[in-house]
Amino acid sequence: MTQPLVLPPSALPADHPPVRSGRVGVLLVNLGSPDAPDVPAVKRFLGEFLSDPRVIEIPQIIWRPILNLIILNIRPRTTAANYAKVWMDGGSPITVYTRRQAEALAGQFGSRVTVDWAMRYGTRSIPERLAALMKAGCDRILLAPLYPQYSAATNATVVDAANRALADMRWQPALRTLPPYFDNPDHIAALAQNIREGLSGLDFTPDVIVTSFHGMPLRTLEAGDPYHCHCQKTGRLLAEALGLPVRVTFQSRFGRAEWLKPYTDDTLLALPNEGVKKIAVVSPGFAADCLETLEEVAMEGRDEFLEAGGTHFAYLPCLNDSAVGIAMLRTLLARELAGWL
Repeated sequence: MTQPLVLPPSALPADHPPVRSGRVGVLLVNLGSPDAPDVPAVKRFLGEFLSDPRVIEIPQIIWRPILNLIILNIRPRTTAANYAKVWMDGGSPITVYTRRQAEALAGQFGSRVTVDWAMRYGTRSIPERLAALMKAGCDRILLAPLYPQYSAATNATVVDAANRALADMRWQPALRTLPPYFDNPDHIAALAQNIREGLSGLDFTPDVIVTSFHGMPLRTLEAGDPYHCHCQKTGRLLAEALGLPVRVTFQSRFGRAEWLKPYTDDTLLALPNEGVKKIAVVSPGFAADCLETLEEVAMEGRDEFLEAGGTHFAYLPCLNDSAVGIAMLRTLLARELAGWL
């Protein structure tokens, strides 16, 4: 067998550019956030987010005037005020928790692996962090969208952004993508344990667990997006694991089109009339708490339920950087890194 030719460093030309390789990168990716809870920052963020054709599947020639002339002149003020309600010392909740997740996973896979994090929209972009990982010698990268249930508006647009970044690279890394993990036993077990721990700290027993997933337009289901089915299965598996009644609902609808049902807000208003007075709400479609979970559900949802006649309401946090959440992510990522380490 012919042996590979290995040149000593002295054999390289003196002006040869530095070459770093042989490392493995893990890039956690979440949706993103404005840089501050103010109108200019929110307007920039929403402008990028709502310009993504994966997110708004309306012909751009129709959508762009609506976005630029109406939405970006009205919505940022309200959204900025809502961000201010949940803003943390280190930034928005989704930024803080995603950073903590990456920090907690650093060093968990050996000295050859670098764990980093990026956001699909806003600062700390996917192209920026892929370039940083390559510069650090990571010629194999695991892209990890932190969306348990697959949607074209979340998982697919992360892969789109990564592929566009790679298209500009002369030396491309080998790329793997973490699959959706909506029914992964480790994920369901982590969710169930997290919920049990949350319930143990309550001074009441909920009549039902309400799961609130981010909504999607109904047309996405009709077009073949599996998101609705993935959410339903997560809810069913959670009910089996907990041995408790679970309602699957969908929040954050936008515009006049019909979205996936049942709607979270309508459900919260209707439950007291059904005799359900005590509930706990969880958001198993979010890997980290964010504006939609902390303001829309934990604050607005609580007010709606209590005003409708409910007596007890609790919002149980997402997995975030909890010990059980980090252990689950480590297991999922280690499985995808097999063969590289």
